[in-house]
Amino acid sequence: MNSFQMSNGTENARAGSVLEASRIISADVERTVTDGDKEMKLLNDAARSLPPDAVKDLSSNEVCMRCIFRLFGIQVPTYSSLSLPSILCNILGEQADLDTNMINVEPKVCRICLGILQFTCPGDEAIIVEKESANDFATAIADLAKKEGHEIDSFSLEVSLPPIILENENRVWLYAKRKYGSEVWFKERSISECTSTKDALKFALTNPLETLLDVKCGVSTFRIRLTYTHAEASKMIQNSVKTVEGCKRRKVDAKNGLDIVKDESAIAVVEFSVVSTKGANPADESSSNGLQVNAHSETFEFPLEKVNEPCRLECLCYRTPIYFGGRYLKYSRNVSQTRWIIDEERMGETSIEEIIGGNILPMCRGDNFKFHAAGREDIDVRMLGSGRPFLVEIQNARQIPSELLVKEIETKVNSLEKKLVRVKNLKVVGSQGWTLMREGEAEKQKQYAALVWISRPVQDEDFQAISSLKEIQILQRTPIRVLHRRSPMEREKTIHWMKIEKISGSSQYFLLHLCTQAGTYIKEFVHGDLGRTNPSIGSILGCRAEILQLDVTDVKMDCFLTE
Repeated sequence: MNSFQMSNGTENARAGSVLEASRIISADVERTVTDGDKEMKLLNDAARSLPPDAVKDLSSNEVCMRCIFRLFGIQVPTYSSLSLPSILCNILGEQADLDTNMINVEPKVCRICLGILQFTCPGDEAIIVEKESANDFATAIADLAKKEGHEIDSFSLEVSLPPIILENENRVWLYAKRKYGSEVWFKERSISECTSTKDALKFALTNPLETLLDVKCGVSTFRIRLTYTHAEASKMIQNSVKTVEGCKRRKVDAKNGLDIVKDESAIAVVEFSVVSTKGANPADESSSNGLQVNAHSETFEFPLEKVNEPCRLECLCYRTPIYFGGRYLKYSRNVSQTRWIIDEERMGETSIEEIIGGNILPMCRGDNFKFHAAGREDIDVRMLGSGRPFLVEIQNARQIPSELLVKEIETKVNSLEKKLVRVKNLKVVGSQGWTLMREGEAEKQKQYAALVWISRPVQDEDFQAISSLKEIQILQRTPIRVLHRRSPMEREKTIHWMKIEKISGSSQYFLLHLCTQAGTYIKEFVHGDLGRTNPSIGSILGCRAEILQLDVTDVKMDCFLTE
């Protein structure tokens, strides 16, 4: 129900008709002829309860028929566009002259909805709809979704309207309140009882789209987004806000010596346009009920200007990002994690990003992808053990990945000829997978195996000296090798444990196994980075130490450990 409904005497029964008619839209679009006739009868009965003067006032001021009905809280059946002129003319007592008045009743562009509920908004070629039919409009949208090749299991309908639409509704409400506020049918009504333009549009399109796409509307990863814009109307509201901001401000908390200004432009811009209408009669406004009922047409001017062009429409059919999570192992010392180009020269043979993401993207038929990982290893460092957690974000995927497709992708990556990278536990995860990975990344521990050379033979005491160190704190200044891309700062990191493994037949080489806090620079911890990391393996053993090879053997995080 709406602000313009009646409420006196026999109006209780009429209000019931309005309420019943408002439920029409909830039924399925595919109805029998008998059901359609019943609905039109309900709509006609509800329409007869409307105040003719107010309806005629709105109609003569170029308000479209759907806006008139929704302002009274009546939802219109999606297929009933051709019947609306007949119903409206019946309210105005002009049924006998229907053919002539059908042209006059419906304006070219509605002053309230700016053509949105008339389904005549220009836009992309695929979305230009000249007929006043929700079904035709829904057909154009469904054809666009199918043309783009989306596999659709459900859909969400999103609507974005220019702020001027709400502004128009508020202005018409205030206009009606000042003009009809003394009449019984208007009393105790509020603007919140109106059906908004957005809701009316969704009501009109949802059932036809469900039928055409053969799926249900609800919470879905596939979105149909209708974005309406109107350049001329936007300029008008901006100018109105600027005008009001210059004269509608008030100070509060003056007693505390504060000079706080509270902007009331959101309300004032609506009131300004109504109060300042030409020809207002002061005597009428000072009457006991605020208005003179018998002076409507002479006293009040309709607040909305004539609109020559309807809103422009942009229709976008897209799927929200799909996330693939898993763990990767890297067996090459010439593969970077992401594509690496320096001075137009490629570094490394390829990248993990390209190998994994490049194989997932075409199988999901997406637009593009983004690769995310829980940390990174240098190009010359292998990733072994249980692997490193990663996410691949596929944007606007047209194919919904099934379990079979996910297994097929994993098999394809792991069957590549060069065997540079392997994927484990690949699965489709929600956006919570991103949160899980990022939360674990900050607290994770990592284990390494490093091939180390020292400038003297390894002694038995060295094994004990290294293995006895537990939970030691080290200070690392930003390494020299990354100073060109990282901020110079000092970081405190923890080495949880270490141990040395002998290499048979070599006196100056050994394997260093260690577990560290995430973010520790292992290479610098070994050689000291010219004193920028302290302590280091070199300072602990009292000799020069160099790292020759490094492998990550474990990333201790809970995510993506199992299939």
